[in-house]
Amino acid sequence: MPDTSPAAIPDPDAPAKEKNVKYIFVTGGVVSSIGKGITSAALGRLLRNRGFEVAMQKLDPYINVDAGTMNPYQHGECFVTDDGAETDLDLGHYERFVDINLSRAASVTTGTVYGAVIQKERRGDYLGGTVQVIPHITGEIKERITQYGRSTGADVVIAEVGGTVGDIEGLPFLEAIRQMKRDAGAENVLYVHVTLIPSVGPWNEIKTKPTQHSVMRLREVGIAPDVLVCRTKVALTTEQKDKLGLFCDVSLDAVIEATDTDTIYAIPVMFEDQGFTDLVVRRLHLPETPSNLSDWRGIVKRILEPSKAVRVAVVGKYTENGDAYISIGESLKHAGIASDARVHLDWIDSETLDEPGAAETRLSGVDAVVVCPGFGGRGVPGKIAAVRYARENKVPFLGVCYGMQMAVVEYARHVAHLAGANTTEVDADTAYPVIALMPDQYGIADKGATMRLGLWPCTLAPETLALKLYGKTNIEERHRHRYEVNNDYREQLTKAGFVFSGTSPDHKLVEIIELPQSVHPFFIATQFHPEFLSRPNRAHPLFAGLVEAALSN
Repeated sequence: MPDTSPAAIPDPDAPAKEKNVKYIFVTGGVVSSIGKGITSAALGRLLRNRGFEVAMQKLDPYINVDAGTMNPYQHGECFVTDDGAETDLDLGHYERFVDINLSRAASVTTGTVYGAVIQKERRGDYLGGTVQVIPHITGEIKERITQYGRSTGADVVIAEVGGTVGDIEGLPFLEAIRQMKRDAGAENVLYVHVTLIPSVGPWNEIKTKPTQHSVMRLREVGIAPDVLVCRTKVALTTEQKDKLGLFCDVSLDAVIEATDTDTIYAIPVMFEDQGFTDLVVRRLHLPETPSNLSDWRGIVKRILEPSKAVRVAVVGKYTENGDAYISIGESLKHAGIASDARVHLDWIDSETLDEPGAAETRLSGVDAVVVCPGFGGRGVPGKIAAVRYARENKVPFLGVCYGMQMAVVEYARHVAHLAGANTTEVDADTAYPVIALMPDQYGIADKGATMRLGLWPCTLAPETLALKLYGKTNIEERHRHRYEVNNDYREQLTKAGFVFSGTSPDHKLVEIIELPQSVHPFFIATQFHPEFLSRPNRAHPLFAGLVEAALSN
C-alpha cells in the first residue's frame, strides 16, 4: 500500500529543494594550448552520456571583456553563442562535444568580473568598505560559477581556467576555485590538472619533472589536484604513472593519459577506457550509471575508417593559424562523418590567390570550395577569384559571412555588369556599393559587442536549394557582422539570375544567396555563421550538402 500519511505527501507550496551541484575545475600547466578545452569537453560528453546534466564554463583571465576585438592570429576563432556573446573558441568545443547550446554566462573574463565589481562599488554596494581582490573579486568569480550551476539546473559544472598555472593574471581565478572547496564542500569539488609530459633525446626519454613543478605551483596557491591528465606523445608505463602519482600526490588510477590521436573525437573514448569517468563519479559521490558510448564510438570509427574521400579548399585570410577557422574545419569533418567520407582540408591564404591566374592553378582539382569570414580589404581579390573559379567551373561552393559578401561582389562585377562593384568596407567610394553598412551600425564608435550578434530568424524561399537542405521554411542561425547586401541592388541582381533564397522575416536583410541548380550543382552562401551550430552527431545541413555535392561532383 502507498504511504498516504501527511509526512509522505509532498507539499506543492513548499520551496523546491536546491540541487546539490558538483564542480569540476580544470587547470593547465607547463605550456599553454595543452588541451584543457578538449579535456573539459570530453569529460562533459562522458558525464552527459551517463545521464547527468552538465554545464560548461570558461574562466578566462585575460582583461578583455570578451573575445570580440581579439586578433584571430593571437586568440583563434571568436565563437558566438545564441545570446550574442563573443567568446573563446573553447566554448565551441564544449558545444560540439556535449551537444548543448551555451550562453554568455558560460564565459567569465577578468574584464567582466572587474567591471561588475567596480559598478557595485560605484553604487555603494560594499557599504564604504575597501574593495579588494579577496574577498570581492574572488567572490564575484565564485558567484558567477555557482549562479551558473543553479540557473542551468546542472548536476555537474565543469569550469576550465584559461592560461597556465603560474600566470599572474590567473591568480584570482585559482584563489576563487580554491575557496570553492570550502564553500561547496570537499565532496562536491574535483580538481583536474592537464599537464605536458615531454619526451626528449634520441630515445624519447619521458620527463616528469615539468609536471612535478607545475603541481608544486598549483599547491602553492592551495590547490592539490585530484586527477592528472597527461599530454604525451609516448605511452606511459605503470612505473612512470606511479612516479607521477607519488611526486604529485595522486592515486595511480588518477593519472590519465592523453596521447596524440588522429581525431580529437577519440579523446572521450580514450578517457572512458582508462576509467576516468568512473573515477569522477566515485570521487564526487554521483549515482552509479552505465556508460553509453556506442554512438560516439561509431562516430570515431567513421572518422578513422571512411569509405570515401573529398578535398575541400578552405580560403581565408587567417589560415596560418589553424584555430582561426576551427568551427568551419570541424563542421566539414562533421559533414564527412555524415557521408562516411574523409574530408581533406586544403587551407589556402586568400592573398596567394590575388594575382591573375593564381586561383585556377591553386584550386585545380579540389572537389569543393569554402570562402571564410574575415574583415577588411586584405585578401579580398583572392576571395573574389576563388568565388569566380567555383562559379565558372561548377565546383560546389559555400560562402560564410564575408564569403557571402564576396560572392555578391563577384556576381555583380562579372555577371550583372556592375564594373567595380564592391563592399563599402573596402571601397567607400565604389560606384556600385552592393554590400553596405547596416543602417543600425552608423555612428557606432565602440568595436566590442556592437555588431549584429547571436541567433536571428530567417525565412527560406520556396523551391530553393536552401529549403531543400534545411527541409523547413523557418530557421534560426547565429550572426556576427556589420555589413549586409544593399537592398538597392537586389532587383538588378535577381534579374541577372541571382537568387536571394533566405531573408529576415521582414525581408529587409538578405541571409542566404544561391544560384539555381539548373545553372550550378551547388552554389550557396550565408550572411550568418552555420559552423557554430554543427555537431559531430548532427552535421549542419549546409556543410553536409556541400560534401554530398563534392562527392557527387
